[in-house]
Amino acid sequence: MAADDLSHRFARTFHRGAVLFREGEPGRDMYVVQQGKVVISKRIGAVEKVLTTLGQGEFLGEMSILNAAPRSATATCAEDCRLLVLDAATFEAMVRGSPEIALRMIRTLAGRLQEADRQIENLLLRDARARVVHFLGDEAERGAGGEGALLALTAADVAARLGLDPAKVGEVLDSLERARLLEPHAGGLLVRDPARLRHFLDFLQLQEAGGGPA
Repeated sequence: MAADDLSHRFARTFHRGAVLFREGEPGRDMYVVQQGKVVISKRIGAVEKVLTTLGQGEFLGEMSILNAAPRSATATCAEDCRLLVLDAATFEAMVRGSPEIALRMIRTLAGRLQEADRQIENLLLRDARARVVHFLGDEAERGAGGEGALLALTAADVAARLGLDPAKVGEVLDSLERARLLEPHAGGLLVRDPARLRHFLDFLQLQEAGGGPA
């Protein structure tokens, strides 16, 4: 099926703040982002934790139509969006008719499994400092270049992703800045040396294992 035909038949516009689906609801459609950004979040206790933000070309909601399970998270439009809305029959026909689409989905799902492993590893850390440093270290290592890694994140973004108190996250970021492991930068946070940040995480984990102050 041609891209123009797909867009004509299945594209819909959603305004910023629109909830595409909520955690626990039955799912009958999946979505492909053509324009805009969609935030995926999940409630953990009393906290709504942001898992990821999806942009152009990425898809969401596929698991519910693949295994007929309730939605595992909530999807909300972070800005005005144009999305392809595909039911199970249409999605299956696309996958059967295009090995390229099937391969792309496999690669995306594999990446999401890796991300889930990183999040589980982070949740096993009790110390808030270690959780913040672990998260920043992972993000930095994935995006590191010759001059380190510029992360398009604010303190509020980090708090939302980790489900931590924003004030506590701000304190941790301030301490990392004083230690010259991190510095504010236009557009986000700059990690000059991801390896040094990883060494600091090792120190925090040793401290936690030894029962040192948190």
